[in-house]
Amino acid sequence: MEPDYQGLDPQERYYRYMAIASVSLGIISLCAALVPICGVFTSFAGFALGIFGRRSESKKMAAIGIGLSILGFMIAVTYAFLEYIKKF
Repeated sequence: MEPDYQGLDPQERYYRYMAIASVSLGIISLCAALVPICGVFTSFAGFALGIFGRRSESKKMAAIGIGLSILGFMIAVTYAFLEYIKKF
């Protein structure tokens, strides 16, 4: 049974959408990690939205978004470092 999102408190709905956006940006940051600047920015945005999304009832979704964003950030930084070393 689907929850009624329109019947939620507006603040709760806002934080739930932030948790959903955090997961989305976490997945995008994994894909964008091959372009390090894009991967870092999307990771930071996903991490920030995940922190705010933890205020909702969907804490697990926000935690997954935070984890994916951190993983995307680590991949982007590692890839940038390897590309920098490859030039020398």
